[in-house]
This record gives sequence, structure tokens and C-alpha cells, in this order.
Amino acid sequence: MSNISVVREFVLLGFSHLHEFQFLLFSFILLIYVLTVLGNLAIITFTCLDSRLHSPMYFFLCNFSLMEMLVTSTVVPRMLADLLSPQKTISLAECLTQSFFYFSLGSTNFLILTVMAFDRYMAICRPLHYPTIMNGPVCVKLVAVCWVVGFTSIISPTLQKTRLWFCGPNVIDHYFCDSAPLLKLSCSDTHHIERMDFFLSLLFVLATMLLIIVSYVLIVAAVLRIPSFSGRQKAFSTCASHLTVVVLGYGSAIFIYVRPGKGHSTHLNKVVALMTAVVTPFLNPFIFTFRNEKVKEVIGDMTKRLLLRDPTAHG
Repeated sequence: MSNISVVREFVLLGFSHLHEFQFLLFSFILLIYVLTVLGNLAIITFTCLDSRLHSPMYFFLCNFSLMEMLVTSTVVPRMLADLLSPQKTISLAECLTQSFFYFSLGSTNFLILTVMAFDRYMAICRPLHYPTIMNGPVCVKLVAVCWVVGFTSIISPTLQKTRLWFCGPNVIDHYFCDSAPLLKLSCSDTHHIERMDFFLSLLFVLATMLLIIVSYVLIVAAVLRIPSFSGRQKAFSTCASHLTVVVLGYGSAIFIYVRPGKGHSTHLNKVVALMTAVVTPFLNPFIFTFRNEKVKEVIGDMTKRLLLRDPTAHG
């Protein structure tokens, strides 16, 4: 053991192979990140300020927007710093901290998407019981459970990673401390942690997706029984935004963390991971805004009020 050098610092390779485009990538990702934060903050602000959005659906959307901001903030600031820095090193402690928050927030995100599907099921399939069942305290408890389960489930694999030995190469072929590239560098036996990671992926990705699919099968069956076309259209429109986000979020997560042979295409995984960490959080505010009439109405009314208060608007 005396001849083994213990690695406590890693190099995040990121997009180093695109060295001539580093500043261009930095500018583009920074713009996307700023718009992502502003867009999700806008949804949270509108939900808090306008009483028309004080309902379970928008309460869950507000929490989802907060979660999207936090998920992207665990990855993007570090990625931006590395794009401009010649030293792309990260300590093991920083690496495991980033990994813990990324996967904890991501797991919580999938649970909140599942709760949002359950909320739509109750609103459409059980409209008479909906106000009683989905009251304020119940909604708060559901979100609290999502947070607690999402975070506590990642504690055990993270603690086990702190006990690993790293004695070989220290280059992580990624732009953040993803679990699989980090485990690949360990000199210890990582089979148990890999199995645990895969089990958690099945639990938080496939199991929640199955619950969402069941919810939407029941929703579609209920909507088709609505006699009027306008009634069916209104019911489907309330689900369209959520369903679009589900397809985007689950598609990239399944590709990276659940599909067989996931470790053999690191460069492709990096590109697809951008969907989860950067692109989807950026698109979500637009999806929920442009496909939701009530949100568009609230934005329009607030814009009019701001313009009326602006003295230059009267000139």
C-alpha cells in the first residue's frame, strides 16, 4: 500500500476537446442559465402574487420551478467557471457534495412530477372530491415527503462513495461529478454502489414514470367520456404542459441512467445530460407559460398594471 498514491483531487474534462469554442460555449450556456433562473423565478413570483394561481396545480408547479432552478445551479456555475479556467480541478469532497445535491434534487423532481400527475388525475377523474382531498395542508405534506424521500435516499450511496479509494487516473470525463464516471476511477470494489445507483434509478425514474402513465391512462379514459368537444379540449390542455415536461425529463434520464450499456458512450451521455441540467430547466417556463391560458392571462394583466404605473407609458 505504501507505493499507492491516493487521489483526492480530480480534473473535470468537460468539453475540453472543443477548446477553440470555449468562450462561445461559455457565452451561450451563461445566457441560457440566466434565462432559466429568470423564467422559473417569474413562475414562482406570479404564483405567489396572483390569487388566480393559488391552487394545488400551481403550488406544485411553483415547487417544480424552484427545483429546476436548484438542479441547474448545482451544475452550470461550475461548468461556466471550468470553461474559462485552465485548471479544471475539483476536490473529492466538492465532487461528492455536487453529486449529492444533483441526484437528491433530481430524485425530488421526479417525485414532484408524479404528484403533479396525481393532482391532474384527482382534478379530472374525481372533481367532486378534489377540493376536499387536495387541500392546502395535504399539498404541503406531499411536497415535504418528496423533499425528504428525495434527499434521504441519496445519503447512503454518497456515504459509501466517501469510503472508496482513488489511486489511478484522476480525470472525470464529464462536466460535473456524475456517479458512473467517478466510480470508474475507483480502485475499490464499486459493484455494490453501482447496484444501489441502478436500483435508485429504477425507483425514481421507471417506478414514478409508471405511476404517471397509469394516471394519464385513467385521465384519458375520463376525458373521452366528457360529451362536449370543448370540455375534452379544456381537460387535455390542463395536462399538456405537464406531459411535455415529463417526456423531456424522463427521456434523457432513462437514456443516461437506466438503459443497458450506459457506460460505453460517455460523450453521448454528456450531450444528453445537458438536456436534464440545462435545456429542460430552460424550456419549462416557456412550456408552462405558452400552453396555459390562465398563466398567460395573469402575465398579461401584470404587464398592463406595470405599464400603467410607468410614467413614461402615459407620454
